[in-house]
Formats: sequence, structure tokens, C-alpha cells
Amino acid sequence: MAVNEVRALLERHGHIVQEIDGGNDHGEDLHVTFVQDGRRTEDSVAIQVKGGVSTRTRRGHRVPVGDHGDNWRDGSLPVLCVVHDPERGGLLWANATRQLRRARTLRKTLKSIVITRESVLDDVSLGTFVQGMRHYLAWEREGVGRWADMADVEFAPGDIVRSFENEVAEPMVFWQRRGEPYAILLHHDLDWEPIPIQERMLRFEPIPSIGHIILDDAEAYWLMGCFKSTEWWRRPIGQHDPA
Repeated sequence: MAVNEVRALLERHGHIVQEIDGGNDHGEDLHVTFVQDGRRTEDSVAIQVKGGVSTRTRRGHRVPVGDHGDNWRDGSLPVLCVVHDPERGGLLWANATRQLRRARTLRKTLKSIVITRESVLDDVSLGTFVQGMRHYLAWEREGVGRWADMADVEFAPGDIVRSFENEVAEPMVFWQRRGEPYAILLHHDLDWEPIPIQERMLRFEPIPSIGHIILDDAEAYWLMGCFKSTEWWRRPIGQHDPA
């Protein structure tokens, strides 16, 4: 019944839904490809569906991760968990991939995916849900979606986001929002804590650093390049942009 409810909602709005044989054993029940203006998009997700009563908590629901954690976190498709509970709003959902990535940052082993009572999935909210997931998937294709999840931040469609790995394969991200006078640094060594940075904070002597953060030479020069190439995006909104 729960799988049928999810399928019916998505197909009612024209999206492509494929049921996965043996889904309960492998951790996903549905493969969904979103459709825009009658045309299939490049955006797909996997969904684990549960009946609501067995997963209820006082504040919402919890879907057990079991032995699916690695696949849900690092698989080729993001995995969502959807619960069917007619007494609590019908369908409720959560992004399992995002929660598992964030847990890894916090050095925690997540035993269940938390679904709040406010995260309703219905005919009214589906458009916003699909738009949000398509933005999420766009950042996945850019190779930076993982870092947003680990830092528990949201990249907007117009943001400039660039990633870099140092010589020991530690990733870092430069994130510039439109019209903001500063950028945000996300860094593996800082547990992905968002740090506001400005070009005037960058130093090369006596040791490379930005603010209190020690850098190596490659990181410092990379950040300098990021600042120089995004200066126009930090101008107040309304000022003339380059042609």
C-alpha cells in the first residue's frame, strides 16, 4: 500500500516510476526519474518506502538504516526515505543520503533516518519537492553536492562553488553567494564548518594562511585565484556586471 501511494502521487504528476524487484531486501523500492514539461530529465533518485506505524516516534518517524548505510551514502543515486502514515499527513520524506553524509562528518554511525512530521509529500508540495531535488542533483553532477551535505549547507542555483584537493587528497570548497561581501570556506580539516573569508584575510608570509587557518602553498594560490575570478559576484546586487 505504501509503495502504491508513492507511485500514484508521482505518476499523477507525470514522473517516471519503476519498481525495484526485491526492494525491501536491497534497501530501495522505487527508481524515479523526474519529468519537466512532458520531457524526461537527467535527474533520478532511488526511494525506500515504509509503512508508517512501525516507524513512528513521538516527533515523527525513523527508518532503520540496517546494512544499507554505505550504499545509501555513497551510491550512484541519492536515496530518499518515504513513510506512508495516513494519520500523520499521508506521505512524509527525508533525504537519507544527506543525513548519512552529515553523520560521517560528525563521526557518528547513523542507525536510522529521521523523518519529521513537517516534511509532507502531497499534491500541493510535490512541485517544490521536485524543484529542490533537481537543484540538489545538479550540484551532485558538479561534484560538490557531497560537500554541501557534509557541511549541512544548501547551495543555491546561482552560487559559485569550486572544489580543490591538496596533495594529500584533502578536499576544500570555495563558496560565493551573489552579492555577499565574503565567501565561505568549507574544509576537510575543519570538519566542514562553514568559515566566512575575504581576500584581505589571505596571507602568504611568513606561512600561507587565511585568518587563523593554516594553508599550504597550493591551497593559498588556489584561494587567491577563486577570489580574483569571483570579485564581480561579490558586488552589491544591482551594480553593473561584466558583459
